[in-house]
Amino acid sequence: MSIKQPPQAAAAPVSGAGAPDARQLRAILITVSIALMAVIASVSGLNVAQTHMAVEFGASQTTILWIINIYTLALAALLLPLGVIGDRLGRKPMLIAGLIIFGAAGIVAGLAPSAGVMIAARVAAGISAAMIMPITLAVITSTFPEEKRGKAIGVWTGVAGGGGILGMFLSALLVDVADWRRLFVLPVVLVAVALAMTLKSVPNSRERSAHSFDTIGALISTIAVIGLIFVLQEGPERGWTAPITLISLAVGVAAAIAFVPWQLHRRDASLLDVRLFRERGLASGSITLLVVFGVQAGIAVVLFPFFQAVLGWSGLLSTVAMMPMAVMMMTTSGLAPKMAAKTGARSTMTMGVALATLGLALMALFVSVEGGYLSILAGMLAMGIGMGLSMTPSTEAITSSLPRARQGVASALNDVTREFGTALGVAMLGALLANGYRGAIDAKLDGIPTDAADTAREGIANAIEVAPRTGSHAQDLIHAAQLSFVDGWQQAMWTGAAVMGVLLVYVAVRGPKNTTPAQADEETAPEAEAAESVAAR
Repeated sequence: MSIKQPPQAAAAPVSGAGAPDARQLRAILITVSIALMAVIASVSGLNVAQTHMAVEFGASQTTILWIINIYTLALAALLLPLGVIGDRLGRKPMLIAGLIIFGAAGIVAGLAPSAGVMIAARVAAGISAAMIMPITLAVITSTFPEEKRGKAIGVWTGVAGGGGILGMFLSALLVDVADWRRLFVLPVVLVAVALAMTLKSVPNSRERSAHSFDTIGALISTIAVIGLIFVLQEGPERGWTAPITLISLAVGVAAAIAFVPWQLHRRDASLLDVRLFRERGLASGSITLLVVFGVQAGIAVVLFPFFQAVLGWSGLLSTVAMMPMAVMMMTTSGLAPKMAAKTGARSTMTMGVALATLGLALMALFVSVEGGYLSILAGMLAMGIGMGLSMTPSTEAITSSLPRARQGVASALNDVTREFGTALGVAMLGALLANGYRGAIDAKLDGIPTDAADTAREGIANAIEVAPRTGSHAQDLIHAAQLSFVDGWQQAMWTGAAVMGVLLVYVAVRGPKNTTPAQADEETAPEAEAAESVAAR
């Protein structure tokens, strides 16, 4: 089914300048990639400094988790409304404002004298990141010509997918060789460079809409995202049946349900035209990104304890060990548009999901304490290649489903899907790993003192910490914890492979039609393209 878009004004450049040449396009791509890297690196960077912050601020683990999670919560909650506002007010002004606030927030966080100030700075950083992130992709889709747009989106998705791992590596390096507060130097420097390049290179464009901004829809969507993301972030820590978890879940679900009829009521004036989800491209692209990024985030949760607790590696070495997967992901993201042009978007996505599924199965089959890093390397490489091949056509399927005048909305939807997938994957695979570990270690604690056994059941890190207090049982307890962790790992990997297998069937059957972005635009928004042609004259 094809949904016809209502007539809208084009997202035409407002500066009056002509189309950018190849050199300008390259400068634009570099600019938005640097800005995106600053945002992505800040998502995972503080994970390596949890202990340092707890000691310096005298803060509880709950407070430290809020310092880390509040950034993602603010980012995810405001992506959609700020993406729409960026379309209306102008993408360049929104990007500039976001970069300035983000840089200021990074400086305040780096100098924060207390946990309260740090949390406030992280909230400001999350809000400004929501101003930056959808605009980076919207600038690409509204500026690059059709024949070059796929390659540019491939670069964007590569940075979005591998940037978190690269950011964590650089953060771990800074923590090891300097002070943890130096973590904020990298994002601030990246933002400063992106700001200077934005002022010089990025053209402005905006949507001239005849409809008022959907304030109620923006409020409902914000409540829905906050409620659901809060559950996924806090459920493992507070308990899935805790009153605050259940209340948050109820509020989030109710708001999400209310959002749909309100958007149908607003129709052409809606924040997000939910009718478009009947389109194959938008639906399959969104679902693929949700699952792929969920599995990727869950894999990171599983990999780092394996490297550190099972193999005994440092945080820096653990991040280095993740780099092959990140490199494969970023490389194939750039190659995916060429493959999609030859074989079709659906075929490329299907191959990518199949390889990612194979990677999970390989890690589940061959992981072992004795085999160490080599026992999972092949699976990591297959995962990286598969995710790279599936992310780019999925992103392009989403952005090509909306007219160019609403690319801020398309980009924000792409980003919200990623953030939901990340939170869901961490919660699901993390819980499976923990449950599998506890189930396996129970049978291996015979002869271990009761107090030490209870501590060991909490996790592998706890088991290794308490092991020296068990005397002659120390090595047995450590080995039992390592074996139990591998058992939990396998449960998590097989579940991830099963989810990816379902996705594989769905993409193969219901993936986007094998059309070019130009054809997709013609199917979904002929009137918008006509309006754009009129505006160009």
